[in-house]
Amino acid sequence: MATQLLERPVVLTASGTEPGDQHPTGPGQPDQQTAALQTEAPAALQTPMPYRIGTPDIASRYPVIIGRDLVIGRAHRWHRDWWVETSAGEKNIGRPEDGVPGVEKAAAHLAQEYAAGLITAVPLDQIRAEEPQPLTGPVPLLHPRMPANDRNIKSALTAFAGLANLRWRAVLTGFPGSDNHWVLACELCGWVGPKFWSHLRGRNGGLPSLHRHEGGCVGPDRVRELIPAYQQ
Repeated sequence: MATQLLERPVVLTASGTEPGDQHPTGPGQPDQQTAALQTEAPAALQTPMPYRIGTPDIASRYPVIIGRDLVIGRAHRWHRDWWVETSAGEKNIGRPEDGVPGVEKAAAHLAQEYAAGLITAVPLDQIRAEEPQPLTGPVPLLHPRMPANDRNIKSALTAFAGLANLRWRAVLTGFPGSDNHWVLACELCGWVGPKFWSHLRGRNGGLPSLHRHEGGCVGPDRVRELIPAYQQ
């Protein structure tokens, strides 16, 4: 999966330039756009350097990029907390403050860590090469982060039975819990991407929407025809 860039406002607390800057500043003199961002941005997002956030990979990890193509770390959510993966290992940075998107909190944290010399950057091409690929065979029952206790095993068995009933297949990990992304393949059209089991199981025990995923799948009428659960 190629990593594309999402447009994000850059928040600076120190002046300076990056390759391709359109508004270079003099020593200690931020331009008007930077000054406005400094004034309006929450303190949690103020960082000593510009960064941008890439499109997440198949495992829902966002690369945080500086310069042209250097990745200082990746960020992902797990059970409402946000985690970062860097050259120093993996770290839980907790939940974001009210009004602050978790990925922005994680990216600002990475920028601060890099500016302090605590982590190193790696080329974007290397990150792309390390991205996991969908498996063709069966996956384990539980995600590696999920403890193998009776409750989780029971929930996983229920989830896998539900996937089979609705023509989905897990292609990267075992059951990750109801509120974490689960990489699934649609058996009707071959689409692969992250879904939440809590969304697939429907509300109050009902069936999920006939709109299975982005792109429209095979259309609602064909979904009803191919999946017996919608005919009951």
